[in-house]
Amino acid sequence: MTLLDFPRRPRPMGSGVRRPGLWRVGLERHRVPGGGAVLIDLAPGDGLEITDPEGAQPAAVIAFDARGADAALIGAVADTAAPALLAEPAAERLRAAAAARGLDCSRARAVALFGPDSPARAAAAFTATARCAVIVAAPGAAMAPDAQTPPTEIRVAVTRAGGGEKLRRPAPPPLADPRLDVRVDPGRAIAYEVRKGDWIQILDVQGRECSDFQAFARRKVDAGRGREIDPTATRSMTGALYPAPGLGSKFFSQDLEPLVEVVQDTCGRHDTFGLACTARFYEDMGYPGHVNCSENLNAEAAPWGLPARDGWPAVNFFYNTALDEAFRIGSDEPWSRPGDYVLMRAMTDLVCFSTACPSDIDATNGFDPTEIQIRVYDGAERFSRAVAWRKTPDAEPVMTAETPFHPRTGALTRDFASYNGFWLPNVYPDHGAVAEYWACRERAAVMDLSALRKFEVIGPDA
Repeated sequence: MTLLDFPRRPRPMGSGVRRPGLWRVGLERHRVPGGGAVLIDLAPGDGLEITDPEGAQPAAVIAFDARGADAALIGAVADTAAPALLAEPAAERLRAAAAARGLDCSRARAVALFGPDSPARAAAAFTATARCAVIVAAPGAAMAPDAQTPPTEIRVAVTRAGGGEKLRRPAPPPLADPRLDVRVDPGRAIAYEVRKGDWIQILDVQGRECSDFQAFARRKVDAGRGREIDPTATRSMTGALYPAPGLGSKFFSQDLEPLVEVVQDTCGRHDTFGLACTARFYEDMGYPGHVNCSENLNAEAAPWGLPARDGWPAVNFFYNTALDEAFRIGSDEPWSRPGDYVLMRAMTDLVCFSTACPSDIDATNGFDPTEIQIRVYDGAERFSRAVAWRKTPDAEPVMTAETPFHPRTGALTRDFASYNGFWLPNVYPDHGAVAEYWACRERAAVMDLSALRKFEVIGPDA
């Protein structure tokens, strides 16, 4: 067989993410958890479709503008009081966002949707007649032990009236009250300080935008010895291409000091091999003088006394690289969808740098560079370790949850794996896998099966 005859793996036609997180241009999706609520801004002509996927889940919609609540803003009539959940402490930030737009939730009237007899996939549609905002709530209390009526999620689809135009959405609400909340425009970089224990969120607002991240131990910068995240040291210490929530979650410096720990990741595809884009790269590609991340980082690093570099090693968040059949590193459009983020915790006082990559000559940013949002939260906030998973490729992401048994199993081991959206223990180090095996064979074992699927068949013909 000659080389020309050698069979090659066919490349799937039409593969690749075209519009991340969207079914079609101009369509946004929002998930309202059972017992929760979301706030969405609408423009005239925007369509609002609310669906009860599982059935029997009440929903309520409040439409309002600066003058107050008015269901006519979405062509409806209010027929019930605002859900009680909007008065709960957990809804404080939502109430504040509504108040900033002119709504007093305690006096609002709502449009009631669905109920105990509504079938699965029941839906209601509205159209905004003017610029306004809506609160969509899925009321529900914790299920009684002898009941079969847990609060379930409501799904919201917003069809923007300008769907044929390039869609630019605002940054999603912060995870908590941020100490720092700054937008990095494409082709720019910023420097910022982070205290030990604080949380750093790198957020891809529009989707498919890469962000170079670098962090230095502040005390070593002050001593004139810059020691930043070293991708090679990190790969060696974690045994992985890049850290992820759980074991092997830390980025290390050249001194093998852990600088940041990854706590949440909704994308799961990043790069630690390539440099931040350089002037040399663009020159070789035929674009001399193109703005680049390395020179942007040099400008931000100079006030800290850090030397300039022709190419900066960095953690390239959302950069989609992989090895091909010939073991060459290739890149394609990022997997990140609108609102995807990485949340990290600072292991020491840091000087951090973040960019919004300007590359518009290849698929690195989907040929359309957009902004990155940087948020820093106080160390007193609490966020659980989680990765995002989707039941289907076009489903909304769900963050890994802890089972009801996690407080007990978490006290016995830190070795957990994500399975069906839950953290389950892999092994208990005080005993080991062999001892666990013999306990199953000869004595007794208790296993957490919360992540297994349960099907409830009810009705006259069940």
